[in-house]
Amino acid sequence: MKTIVISAPGGPEVLHLLEVEDPEIQDDEVLIKVAAAALNRADTFRRKGLHTPPPAGSSPYLGIECSGTILAVGKKVSRWKIGDQVCALLNGGGYSEKVAVPAGQVLPIPPGVSLEDAASLPEVACTVWSTVFMIGRLSPAETFLVHGGSSGIGTFAIQIAKYRGARVFVTAGNDEKLAACKNLGADVGINYKTEDFVARVKEETDGKGLLQF
Repeated sequence: MKTIVISAPGGPEVLHLLEVEDPEIQDDEVLIKVAAAALNRADTFRRKGLHTPPPAGSSPYLGIECSGTILAVGKKVSRWKIGDQVCALLNGGGYSEKVAVPAGQVLPIPPGVSLEDAASLPEVACTVWSTVFMIGRLSPAETFLVHGGSSGIGTFAIQIAKYRGARVFVTAGNDEKLAACKNLGADVGINYKTEDFVARVKEETDGKGLLQF
C-alpha cells in the first residue's frame, strides 16, 4: 500500500508518498480501506518532530483519524463486519491506503454525513463529549461558554451543546467568525478583541457569571 512518510522533521515539503507493506490486524482489530483522513494539529507537530511518538505496536505513520470501509475483522470482533462504512480514532496510520484499528476505536458514520466528511468527526467528537459531558456534566438549561467558537472543537461544541439544550456563549476574534458561530446555534457572541468577555458574560447572566472547570 501507499502511505505518507516523514523524511526529516520540518515543513510540508518533508512529506513523501512511499510504498510499504499492508498492516496486519490483531484479533481485536479491523482493517480499514481509507477513504479520507483528517488533518490535526498533532499531525503537524509530529511532522515537525515536536510530538511524542505513537504508542508501541501502533502504526508508525501519520494520521490520527480517518473514514473508510472495513476490509477485514479480527477473530474477537463482533460489532463490525466486512463492508461496513466507518470512521475511526487512530494511534496513527490515517495517511495510508489501509490502517489496522482496535475495534473499540471505530465509530459508525452518522446519518446524513458523507464518508469523506466523517473523517473529521472522531477526534473532535471524543474530545468534546469527554470534556464537556463526561467531566463537565453539562446539563440542559445550563449556560456554556466556548472560547474560540469558530475552531474545529468550538464549532462541534456549539452544535452538540445546543442539541442537548444548553444556552451557548462563544468568543471569537472577529465578527465574521461570530456570525458563523451564530449560524451554528450560539446564543451570544463576544468579540474578545473589542469586548471584555467577563463583563459581557456577567451582563448576559444578570451578574451571576459562569463556573469554570
